Amino acid sequence: MFNKILIANRGEIACRVMESARKMGVKTVAVYSDADAHAKHVAMADMAVHIGGPAPADSYLRGDVIIQAALDSGAQAIHPGYGFLSENPEFVDAVEAAGLVFIGPLAEAIRKMGLKDAAKALMEEAKVPVVPGYHGKNQDPEHLSGAADAIGYPVLIKAVAGGGGKGMRLVEQPKDFMDALKSAQGEAQTAFGNPDVLIEKYIQQPRHIELQVFGDGEKAVHLFERDCSLQRRHQKVIEEAPAPGMTPEMRAAMGAAAVRAAEAINYKGAGTIEFIVDGSDGLRTDGFWFMEMNTRLQVEHPVSEAITGVDLVEWQLRVASGEGLPKSQDELTITGHAFEARIYAEDVPKGFLPATGTLSHLDFPDSARIDSGVRAGDTISPWYDPMIAKLIVHAPTRSIALKQLETALRHTDVAGTVTNVSFLSLLSAQEDFVKGDVDTGLIARHIDDLSVAPVACSKARSVAAVTALGLMPAPDRAPAPSLVVWTPLTHAVSLVHHEEQIDARVTVNGTGEYHVDLGEVQHVVRYGEGAWWVDQTKVQARTARQGDDLTVFWGNGYRFHVVDPLEREDEAAAGGNLIAAPMPGLVKAVFAKAGQTVAQGDRLAILEAMKMEHSLLAARDGVVAEVLASEGQQVEEGAALIRLEDEDEAAA
Repeated sequence: MFNKILIANRGEIACRVMESARKMGVKTVAVYSDADAHAKHVAMADMAVHIGGPAPADSYLRGDVIIQAALDSGAQAIHPGYGFLSENPEFVDAVEAAGLVFIGPLAEAIRKMGLKDAAKALMEEAKVPVVPGYHGKNQDPEHLSGAADAIGYPVLIKAVAGGGGKGMRLVEQPKDFMDALKSAQGEAQTAFGNPDVLIEKYIQQPRHIELQVFGDGEKAVHLFERDCSLQRRHQKVIEEAPAPGMTPEMRAAMGAAAVRAAEAINYKGAGTIEFIVDGSDGLRTDGFWFMEMNTRLQVEHPVSEAITGVDLVEWQLRVASGEGLPKSQDELTITGHAFEARIYAEDVPKGFLPATGTLSHLDFPDSARIDSGVRAGDTISPWYDPMIAKLIVHAPTRSIALKQLETALRHTDVAGTVTNVSFLSLLSAQEDFVKGDVDTGLIARHIDDLSVAPVACSKARSVAAVTALGLMPAPDRAPAPSLVVWTPLTHAVSLVHHEEQIDARVTVNGTGEYHVDLGEVQHVVRYGEGAWWVDQTKVQARTARQGDDLTVFWGNGYRFHVVDPLEREDEAAAGGNLIAAPMPGLVKAVFAKAGQTVAQGDRLAILEAMKMEHSLLAARDGVVAEVLASEGQQVEEGAALIRLEDEDEAAA
């Protein structure tokens, strides 16, 4: 076994690897960028080495610098985590050339599975079912359009390199093919440096079911399936294991196919064989097809660990150090059911727009496993994926586990940025999902119900008003002695919640109770016996405040802004005249020109941030008065990019 390893990654996965290494007595070396100097993974490691600037290209993608850090620190092996260099065969070659061990597959195995078209051809040879499609080298648009016609619409355009839903477009009619192709190729070029695509038949009611595999370079086993059908923008949201509705026959067929796929490339380490499954008529042994292989540890690996009792990172270290497979297929069994929810800093009502911010408050329930790379006080930066944590639950049955998931999410408290926690809570209770009737289109079909921003009731608003005035201690501190006054004192406070101003009058009674008048509704609030009480009823509310931002956690996280009487809104911005950057990023394209007449909803620019492209739209009809940003410009959050004016103003 290794004495010391370097983790060539950051955030949640770096912390996850360190936890298993620590249990095994293996020392760890972290690498960090300028943006991560005080990050959790740096604090957890035995050693930490600075490797460059905040941009991934200046730090976590610098393979030569990372290898030198491993050599200088005395590490014997490098664990890549996922993302960054984890599926880069040239990096693997360089690691081995330096006399170090790469904790993962051989470079040749990564190369064989790195391009989706070549991987599908290889899988056909291994008698693994493959979705009908065009995987050829001819990238002429007319040829690709003809291939789509031959396959039959709807079709899916997919980048041959990379993953994560980037470079992927669904095309339902021939007339839309060329525009979708151009868009997919552009995104693929930006994300992977390779614009090539393949064309596949689109399965009408698809389920995404993947098999966790593990090999020692010769033989392989599978650790059963995960259902990852709950997706938005082709990004997984909630994963579960085992898959609902799975039959023994289907599991055996998929497991055998996954093992054949892994053994066909002499796979070593942890990997995932992803299948697209036709869910229109139940799970059938002739209704699944190979989609791609991820030659690394997956984000959702904890659900497989939960149902099998296997520590996959421990297996990775053991096999990489020269041991054989820790267990045979017959020794692997399923116990219970597990779910994982990915908690992100993102604005769901605004189309899952990634967010930044400093986590002023962070608290998770003890009932769930939490894999996280951040702590309270840490900042979600624009440089990396905005994941806050993965929340994992495990129970004897699916129904119990799903209830545990919803409860745990309702008791997950995050303040300092917008999150998708409410969305995840609603999704975990969504009727079709509860029944196990899932496919990759479920979220899109119910997005209007799932993306509703939670609105605080009058009781939560009353708690917010009392907290905003600072008249009583927060729930995590003991209450100060009550000051008895002969005459009740009344205080006024204004809060903004979802752009609605709430004017409250709070009267302090000598009994330690607070009478909150919200106009049409009044409540009596107090804090005692370690809990909030509203109208003599104990409630499970928690509060957190940072500056003028206040959050009441009570089933959801309700965000309030405490109004400073001196605050004034920018009238021009409020009128929709300014199109501003919603987050720090790179101006990828500008379509607006001074003097141009635009209509509400017109695309004016594209901002690239958080590894995704975001279209900036006109908030109203008008005329472009000024273009304040140019293509290729790096801008900060809130930066004015385009200014509009009314047509009569422009004419004048």
